[in-house]
Amino acid sequence: MSPRLTLAVEPRYFRGQSLPSKVLGTTLRHTVRPVLGAWSRLPFDVFPPNLIDHVARLLPVPEGTSWRTIDLGPCGAEMVRAPGVSDLHGGNDRVVLYFHGGAFLTCGLNTHRRLVARISGASGQPVLNVGYRQMPYEPITESVADGVASFAWLVEQGYAAENITIAGDSAGGYLAFSVARAVIDAGHGRPAGVVAISPLLDVDTTAKRAHRNANRCQVFPIEALERFTDLTLRMDTRRGISGRRVCPVNMPVADLPPALIQIGSREILMADAEVMANRLVSAGVPCELQVWERQVHVFQAAASWVPEARAAIEEIGVFMDALAAAPAASRSTVGTGSDTASTSRRRSSAPAVATTDGAVSSV
Repeated sequence: MSPRLTLAVEPRYFRGQSLPSKVLGTTLRHTVRPVLGAWSRLPFDVFPPNLIDHVARLLPVPEGTSWRTIDLGPCGAEMVRAPGVSDLHGGNDRVVLYFHGGAFLTCGLNTHRRLVARISGASGQPVLNVGYRQMPYEPITESVADGVASFAWLVEQGYAAENITIAGDSAGGYLAFSVARAVIDAGHGRPAGVVAISPLLDVDTTAKRAHRNANRCQVFPIEALERFTDLTLRMDTRRGISGRRVCPVNMPVADLPPALIQIGSREILMADAEVMANRLVSAGVPCELQVWERQVHVFQAAASWVPEARAAIEEIGVFMDALAAAPAASRSTVGTGSDTASTSRRRSSAPAVATTDGAVSSV
C-alpha cells in the first residue's frame, strides 16, 4: 500500500451510517460488484443495449417535477425543473448543466431524472440533463464535445457563462471538469462552479490500485476499472485518436471555478477525488472535499429512502447558494467555510454530523 496522500485541502467529514444506507451497501456488494468482477474477466467485449435507461422510464419522479425535451443535434437533453423552480423566462438567471454517470457505457436521461430533479429543488435552479454520446459507439472525446455544445446552447439561450454550474456523477464528474476546462479554453466564459459526485477523474488505474480503498469499495473491483481503461484505449485506437489522454487530474486547473467534490469514504474513486482536490487547492482554486462515511458510489441517487443521500443533495444546494451569493470577482472564498444565511439554514436540517477530520484513512 502506498503512503497516505498528504492533503492540501482539509476534508469535511460526514459521520454516521443509517440502516437504509447499510442495506444499500450490502446489496450492492453482493449483486453489482460480483457482476462487474465477472465482466472484467470475460475474454471478449460485451456491450449490451442500454436496457437500464429504458427500464428507468417506469420509475416515478418527485411529485410536481416537469421537464421538456431539448434537441442538441448529436445528442438529446431535457430541461428539468422541480416544483416552484422557474427558468430564464421566469426571471431565474441561473442554471445547472448535468452529466449522468454510467462509465461512458450505460445510463442516461431516464436513470438520472430523479436525482437531477432533487438537485433542481435543492438549488432552486433548472437543470439541463444531457444525454451525451457514449461508448462503444463514440469515444470519450465526443462525450466532451457534446458537453461543450450543451454549455454553448445554454449561453445562446441567454444564460451568462458565470451563472452556469456544471455538475455530474461518476463518469459525469469526469465530464463536469473536462467540459469546464474545454469551455474556458474555447472562449465561452468561466462557469460558476463544478459539482462532482463520486467522480471518475483518472482513467489510469495505477493510483487507485495503490490506494487504501483498492479493495474496500462496495461497487467496483479494481479489475473492472482496469478493464474499462483498456476499453477506452482500444476505442481511441479504432477512431485514430493518438497521444496521451489528458484526464481531469492532469489538466491545468488554476483558472477553474470553485468546486465541490462528494465521495464515500471507502470508494475506490477516493484516489481521484483526493488528487483533484489537492491540485485545485494548491493552485488557489476553492474546493470543498466532502467525505461521507461508508456511503456507496453515487449514494445521492437513493435519496428517496437513504437520509444521507438527501443530506448530501442539500449540501449541493448550499454550495450553489454560495456561488449565487458571491459576486464573480470574489468567488475565491466560495467553498472555504464561510456561511450565508441560506447555508446555515440548510446545514441545520442535515441529519449527518460534519466535521473536519484528517483521519480519513482509518474509516
